[in-house]
Amino acid sequence: MASLLHRLGLFSARRPLAVLLAWVFVIAASVGGMATLSRPLSNAFEIPGSEFGRVLDQLGEEIPDVAGGTGTVVVHSPGGFDADQRTALRDTMDAWEQLPHVTDVLDPFALQRRLDGSVDRLDRAERRLTRGQQQYDSGRAQVAGLEALLRQDPSSSTPELEQQLRDGRARLDGAEQELADGWAQYAAGRALSDAGDGVSFVSDDGTTALVQVRFDTQTQELDPSVLEAVPHAGAALADAGIEADYGQELTMSREVGGPGEAIGVAVAGVVLLVMLGSLVLAGLPLAIAMVGVGVSLTLGIATTQWIELQQMAPVLGMMLGLAVGIDYALFIVNRHRRQLADLTADLPDGVRPDREAVRASIALATGTAGSAVVVAGTTVVIALAALAVSGIPTLLQMGLLAAFTVAVTVAVALTLTPALLSFVGARAVPRRRRSASTGADRAGWPQRWVGLVTRRPRAATALVSLVMLVLALPALSMRLGLPDGSSEPQDSTAYQAYERVADHFGPGANGPLLLAAEHDQPVGEDDLVAEQARVARAVLAVDDRVSVLPVGTSDDGRTLAFQVVPAEGPSAESTVELVEGLRRLAAGDERIHVRGLFDAPMISDVNPTGEQLLGDDVGLGLTGATVANIEVSERLAGALPLYLTMVIGLSLVLLTVVFRSILVPLVATAGFLLSVAASFGAIVAVYQWGWLGSLFDVHDPSAVFSFMPTLLIGILFGLAMDYQMFLVSGMHEAYVHGKDARTAVRDGFSSGARVVAAAALIMVSVFAGFIWAEMTMARSIGFGLAVGVLLDAFLIRMTFTPAVLSMLGDRAWWLPRWLDRLLPNLDVEGAALAERLRAQQPEVAEEPAREPVPVG
Repeated sequence: MASLLHRLGLFSARRPLAVLLAWVFVIAASVGGMATLSRPLSNAFEIPGSEFGRVLDQLGEEIPDVAGGTGTVVVHSPGGFDADQRTALRDTMDAWEQLPHVTDVLDPFALQRRLDGSVDRLDRAERRLTRGQQQYDSGRAQVAGLEALLRQDPSSSTPELEQQLRDGRARLDGAEQELADGWAQYAAGRALSDAGDGVSFVSDDGTTALVQVRFDTQTQELDPSVLEAVPHAGAALADAGIEADYGQELTMSREVGGPGEAIGVAVAGVVLLVMLGSLVLAGLPLAIAMVGVGVSLTLGIATTQWIELQQMAPVLGMMLGLAVGIDYALFIVNRHRRQLADLTADLPDGVRPDREAVRASIALATGTAGSAVVVAGTTVVIALAALAVSGIPTLLQMGLLAAFTVAVTVAVALTLTPALLSFVGARAVPRRRRSASTGADRAGWPQRWVGLVTRRPRAATALVSLVMLVLALPALSMRLGLPDGSSEPQDSTAYQAYERVADHFGPGANGPLLLAAEHDQPVGEDDLVAEQARVARAVLAVDDRVSVLPVGTSDDGRTLAFQVVPAEGPSAESTVELVEGLRRLAAGDERIHVRGLFDAPMISDVNPTGEQLLGDDVGLGLTGATVANIEVSERLAGALPLYLTMVIGLSLVLLTVVFRSILVPLVATAGFLLSVAASFGAIVAVYQWGWLGSLFDVHDPSAVFSFMPTLLIGILFGLAMDYQMFLVSGMHEAYVHGKDARTAVRDGFSSGARVVAAAALIMVSVFAGFIWAEMTMARSIGFGLAVGVLLDAFLIRMTFTPAVLSMLGDRAWWLPRWLDRLLPNLDVEGAALAERLRAQQPEVAEEPAREPVPVG
């Protein structure tokens, strides 16, 4: 591989203009493709075969009015809504109804009047029934008195009196049945009303109202311009003195870049400038990263003509592309500069290497450092492509686009970097001449640090392990979920809408559940209220709910739809428990009995036997955005162990092939697991517990973004292997060329520590730039990757790994001979390439090499 990359680097160095123009053409073509083929990105999270999807599809066929998407508009008037403001609101609602895909706009004041009217009707019915009961009791008493009189004095009986008595008994029997039916209907209506108690559309103080805009499909599937038209049409409300805030489903950010990301790239540029000491050379890795990201993302977005692309995918691709693009180019540039420093060490002052010598150095750097870049990039690509095991198309899209971005960036780094270095020419020679033979380039903090670590390897290993395990402790309480309005920036309209709903209508109103009760037999119109009450009674027996409200009935009467309002917000743990309780109720796993839910006048005991509330004739199904988020999180959590196992297996196989060792892969994998666990712990502490929330703009801590653990494992694995490759390959190279095990660790560390430290700081800067991104979902991923790279690079790869390898000594590099013969030789360190080049230059003395010493 090194020889092939050497030829590629030499070709690019000798024909730099052709390579540059080729990439310019690719960029132009990809931008043109994006401009002509791209379609809007989606914010939907799909799960094939999901329960919430099945229920939603069924409701879409049977009760379309409740199955479409709904956008919430929260309108507020500090002094209450006057006549002019209500007129302005009605006009705006009329304008919303004319928008594409809008099927209905629900007037909150009309809905509130209907709710209040139903309570009044129940009160009037109760009074009528009470009067009827009193009349019945009076009539029954009169009949009873007359019967008693006839029993005492039978002679007073006449045919007319006997007939009158029979007629009275008949009328009383009929009245008794009517009263019983009336009280039963009243009890069902009152129970249903009580079940919906707490649901309102206008706040108690009359200052806030909820307007629901219904669409013919889910909001995630609509063109963003359709959703954006709602706030645009509502701008006229401000002229009437009405404050309008729009829910997250109408205003979810679709921004791919922002000031935070720009700051991160700027910090990366400063690190490059300090590392390379030249504006030209510092700009080169940035240019490579920009080209890689630009080509891959524009091509990826162009594919939206044929496939649906989740809006998070380009953000993840940009995040990764910028980081690895800068790093991969830096590794090649740094290797080239070190070679030039050695080449010019013995030249007279003012003399620079000629063009062919510079090109030869570029080719050698591409063959050696480029080999590590290919292996590292391939590792990232495989880890991201393996996200297919999750079975979630959205996650696969994100993984594939990110993998494509990394692959393109590797191609750009291996071709455009040599071409640009050829343009730079001898200006890449470091200003201070340093000789590798004297070890001057290895003096400084890397040598002092590795010396300290290898002198006290047990203490260093124990200390790093302790720190990582302590950081990992919060991960034991990690909860997964998708972001809701509470996670949006505090100055956003989505957050203001969420807060106003929570303050005036309860936090659960921000994430109601949609429940479908499927009956074996049609429910007749006369039995509808009683059946709705029966279902509501069963749901109310489950904890963590506030109210249950019927919202629709299918034409055939077999399916009843209900809105269930949780006690807390969509991401709250209690809401997850509510969904689980409703699932148990639907599955019949536990018997939930009536506990006085139907208490009403004249009805002392509706369910004295304590039978199961819902029999086999009724099946319950759950759907809605909140249920979908919970099910997505559960599916991702279930796929996580398999994915982690695959990544660990890949790590062991890859590192065994590269380093020809059994213990080195085990050490690297153990360090990777420590990094992942510590990163998870830091994310939980900040985003779930709210620690340092003011610093990271976490104002309402909630569940961790459900995609984050899987993505972080895949990405961090690839990046950790990058640093493992560049540090440990130097140690292995020194060992096989005759150094003892401990000296090899020190020399290999000293030769690669500076560039790895710079690369890690660059990645941390780029990832940290996404912590304050407009897109909420990108924040925890950026934070987790920044923390993960920081911990993995400086604590695991630069402290834990050299300490453990120093303790292991020769055993670290042992590999059974039979396994050594089976494994392919990737020549990542370029040994075969160096041998070939030395053969072409016999005057260069070869350093004696040795085989690893078998131990144990």
